Amino acid sequence: MTTSRQATLHRVTSETDIAITLNLDGSGTARIETGIGFFDHMLTALAKHGLFDLDVRVQGDLHIDGHHTVEDTGIALGQALRQALGEKRGVRRFGHAVVPLDEALCEAVVDLSGRPFLTFDARFDRDRLGTLDTELVEEFFRAFAMSAMLTLHLNQKAGRNCHHIAEAAFKALARALRMACEPDPRALGAIPSTKGVL
Repeated sequence: MTTSRQATLHRVTSETDIAITLNLDGSGTARIETGIGFFDHMLTALAKHGLFDLDVRVQGDLHIDGHHTVEDTGIALGQALRQALGEKRGVRRFGHAVVPLDEALCEAVVDLSGRPFLTFDARFDRDRLGTLDTELVEEFFRAFAMSAMLTLHLNQKAGRNCHHIAEAAFKALARALRMACEPDPRALGAIPSTKGVL
């Protein structure tokens, strides 16, 4: 394992300017400013329940809509995770969590495989949560999984309230990521793959 599992990243395009600092071995402290209140709430939950310290500052073209801001934040956060994990020596690699929020129940399964893939099955019967278009929830998870180069299965098991469903999904991802990224004391710093690389 590397002693410092942190990453600082600045990603600039014609549509967004994103600065991220991520510490995998933090305490769940978050400072999030994306310009989209509900999205800030979700990223704060991700940090809190993953026990990651996360600082995210985004200037996006919100005068158009939230798509570029949400998708590009997913890309940048995925890149930061990859950077912080390095060779992934000594991590558990796999993580799984089932998280309730009142009537909602979501499951996340993560494999830090180096093979990006997303399965997403959640249903929203509202177009927006605050100023966040609900269709962008899936876009965030896809961008994050592809950029982090991990496999993510994220599925709604129950729920009617869209706020609860989205929040349970983010919290489930947080807990699954926390498990997958944790050092495994029995692994002795080895890369958790028969291929010798992830």
